Amino acid sequence: MKRLKRLIGATILTLAASSAFGAASSEPPAAPKDPVLEKVSAATERQDWTGAQSILKDALAREPRNAEYHSLYAYSIRKGPNPDMSLVFQHYNEALAIDPKHKGAHEYLGEAYLMVGNLPKAKEELATLDKLCFFSCEEFSLLKKAIAEYETKQAAR
Repeated sequence: MKRLKRLIGATILTLAASSAFGAASSEPPAAPKDPVLEKVSAATERQDWTGAQSILKDALAREPRNAEYHSLYAYSIRKGPNPDMSLVFQHYNEALAIDPKHKGAHEYLGEAYLMVGNLPKAKEELATLDKLCFFSCEEFSLLKKAIAEYETKQAAR
């Protein structure tokens, strides 16, 4: 959940920074903070996965080509009770179809593969992140750690 907060916070900061930069240049100002991401951040902080899903489902109805919304929607389903993994995979794959370099979607997709016991596919996502991250990035490090923990648990069986 802390990762999600950082991801949403980074997205909001990027929007705010680009807005501030836009004001100092001849560029038109960037869009203000994304109210959807702010609401989702508040819901996930409360671990209100159903609430986050509802917010994102409505947002996706308005903006079906938003990779971030698809990724966060899949995340909120995955974290919620009795996750529908087919829906999780559908939305992570949609996020990646829109933005193939979406690091968060690759990380979370790898974690979803671990949830269903598909270690080779999780490692494929790790390899993709290794290519996307010129130097190591947080998404790569977190998925690598999740894979190591998964392998340790499997070895202990």
